[in-house]
Amino acid sequence: MHPQILEALARANEGYAKAYGEDDWTLKAGGKFKKQFGDQAEAFPVFNGTAANVLSLQALARPYQGIICAKEAHIDLDECGAPEAITGCKLLTVPTLDGKLTVDLISQRVRGIGDQHRVQPKVVSITQSTEQGAVYSLDEIREISMFAHEHGMFLHMDGARISNAAAALGVSLRAMTTDAGVDVLSFGGTKNGLALGDAVVFLRPELARDFQYIRKQNLQLASKMRFLSAQFEALFEGDLWFKNAQHANAMARLLAEHVSGLKDLVLSRPVQANAVFACLPRAAISKLQERFYFYIWNEDTLEVRWMTSFQTTEQDVLEFAEAIRQSVS
Repeated sequence: MHPQILEALARANEGYAKAYGEDDWTLKAGGKFKKQFGDQAEAFPVFNGTAANVLSLQALARPYQGIICAKEAHIDLDECGAPEAITGCKLLTVPTLDGKLTVDLISQRVRGIGDQHRVQPKVVSITQSTEQGAVYSLDEIREISMFAHEHGMFLHMDGARISNAAAALGVSLRAMTTDAGVDVLSFGGTKNGLALGDAVVFLRPELARDFQYIRKQNLQLASKMRFLSAQFEALFEGDLWFKNAQHANAMARLLAEHVSGLKDLVLSRPVQANAVFACLPRAAISKLQERFYFYIWNEDTLEVRWMTSFQTTEQDVLEFAEAIRQSVS
C-alpha cells in the first residue's frame, strides 16, 4: 500500500468509532466521493473489485435480464462465474480486439426485446481501462451511454483501473463517469495504493435505494468500516489517486521505450495506461519468470502482460528491461 494510506490507517486506529459505516471516516470519505463525482454520488465501500462489480450488477438487473460485456472482460473471464451465480443474470458477451465495446458490437446482443423466451438485455458493462490496457475516450463512453439509455439499459463501468485511465486522458473522474452518462461505477482502490477496498458508486442516487441490503446479504458490510473509508479519504486527499496513476502510466511508457526494437520481441498493443503487452519466445519468457512474476496472457501467441504501479521505480524498469534484453539476446 502507499505510505500515505498506511499513515491514514494508523490515524484511524486511534480511539473508538461506531460500527458499520456510522463513523466519521466513512462520512468524510462519502464527501470526498461527492467532490470527485458530484453531489448526487452515493458510495458504498466493499472489500474487493469482484464484489464491487457483482453487487453493482445485482443492483441494476433482475435474474431474467442480461448483462452485455466484452468477451475479454474481467466479469466474464476472471471472477469465477460470480456475476452469473450471484446476480442470476446471463452475461451476453461480445468478442473484441482490445476489450472495448462499441455501439455496433453492443447492438448485436440487443435482441428479442419483449420476447418472453429470451433473456432481456438490461446492463452494458464496460471496463476502463480494459484488461488489454485500452482506454475509452470520453466520446466513446458518451456514445455507449446514449445507446444504452435509448434502449432502456443501464451503463456500468468496471473501474478497477479508472485512475490510470483518467490520468492517461488527463481528465477528471467526473468527466469520465457522471458527465459521460455512467450509471454505476466500480471504483478501484486496491490497484492504486490501498491495502484492500473498492467501492460501488451510484451516480444516479435512486439506483442505490436498496443497496445497503444487497451489500449486507452478500457479505460485504464491514463492521470496522472506518479502515476501508480512511483509505479512500487519503486517496482523494491532494489528488493522490491521480499522482499514483500518473506515475504508474509513466513507468509503463518507459518500459515500452526500453524494450521497443529488441530482436524477437514485439510490443503487441499500444501502451495507453499502465500495461505493457509483448510477444517473445517461450524460452525467454521462462527465463524471465525465474526472477519476475507476470502472466502469459495468450498461450497461442505467447503474449505476456507486464503491469506497472505507483511503487514501480525507474530503476525497477531499467533492471527489468535489461533482464528482458538478456533473455531475448
